[in-house]
Amino acid sequence: MKIKAYFIIGLGNPGSQYASTYHNVGWLALDYLIEKATETTTLVQKGKQKNFDFFKFSNDQNLIFIKPLTFMNESGKGVAASIKYFKVKPEEILVIHDDSDIELGKLKLSFGRGAAGHHGIESIIKSLKTKNFSRLRIGIRKKENEKNKRKEAGEMVLKKISSSDKLTLEGLFNDLKI
Repeated sequence: MKIKAYFIIGLGNPGSQYASTYHNVGWLALDYLIEKATETTTLVQKGKQKNFDFFKFSNDQNLIFIKPLTFMNESGKGVAASIKYFKVKPEEILVIHDDSDIELGKLKLSFGRGAAGHHGIESIIKSLKTKNFSRLRIGIRKKENEKNKRKEAGEMVLKKISSSDKLTLEGLFNDLKI
């Protein structure tokens, strides 16, 4: 999948206890994209503000990656601070996050949609006073079967990513192009 955005935000929770959880899939994808960008473009600035870290690369247009440093449910604070700092409009951003309604290993790109129960996205919509931004939703739900019954999102998002699921996600991230 080709990502056509230059201001990319990955959602997650700060703290080592959350580092490899399903809720941090947005950060994991962002880390992968930052690593990929390092191979093909020049990192011109790396910094930390009160509510976010940023990585700015030089290419045809400036490519900026943002990691909000707030907890998931308060993502709007970090996102709002970052777009104000860089003078970017909401419709120019792409937010990458986990989605427990999408099967593991699948992606959905959307624009202008509601939060669908994702508290990080609810926070962003509230802070920006608009839902007019792009989202790359990464599926984290295991396929249901007799053995694997559907769980509530809250039961799964803070669990550690299994090694087999991590391989699935890494394969998915490898297909992302910026």
